[in-house]
Amino acid sequence: MNRTDPKIRPYRHPPEGHDPPNDAPGYRSTALRHPTQPLVIIPQTLSEITGPVYGYGRLGPMDHDLTRQHVAEPLGERIIIEGRVLDEDERPVPETLVEIWQANAGGRYAHPQDVHDAPLDPNFTGAGRVETDTEGCFRFVTIKPGAYPWKNHHNAWRPPHVHFSVFGRSFLTRLITQMYFPGDPLLRFDPIFTSIPTERARQALVSSFELDLTQPGWALGYRFDIVLRGRDATPMGL
Repeated sequence: MNRTDPKIRPYRHPPEGHDPPNDAPGYRSTALRHPTQPLVIIPQTLSEITGPVYGYGRLGPMDHDLTRQHVAEPLGERIIIEGRVLDEDERPVPETLVEIWQANAGGRYAHPQDVHDAPLDPNFTGAGRVETDTEGCFRFVTIKPGAYPWKNHHNAWRPPHVHFSVFGRSFLTRLITQMYFPGDPLLRFDPIFTSIPTERARQALVSSFELDLTQPGWALGYRFDIVLRGRDATPMGL
């Protein structure tokens, strides 16, 4: 590592309370999903630092545009999501696979286990992926997802959100999280969002509206940058 590079700063771990706890009482299903025994620390070896990687060359031309994957356009409000994948020193992370999945405009996933009575959209599968460029940039065109009810507690509604998965050249660049929308009144009632202990970390999962990304008469633009590891790391999404 070049210590004279002004962009390289001493590594600091994320502060305590940055990520949600494995057992979040408000999010009931975590009680059945988190480890109940102390974790075993395994030293990192070459296999964790260099692999495994996803299959390069398998991206389709419309994988990044969820509005053009079928014979007609899906229903709902078109949006553009742009961002960058950065490391702990704010340097771009190129050649990283970024995947998203989400509900449709009515708040329903194209999945057989989703029994919400909102209509399915035959022109919206709700999944996309793209590889970051040399500057770590990614771009998706999609539909703003709707809120939907879930059975976590009485009158529970999940705020509109987009799931993100980042998969680079090693496990050190692996992250699964969620992106929310600014000004959403449901955020303060959502136990998944509020399970993140600090306000600063929670706001890292809220995208920003960007007029410069908005295309006139066509789609609103949102920015969502993802930071892997370190002091400003994007929190994990439960």
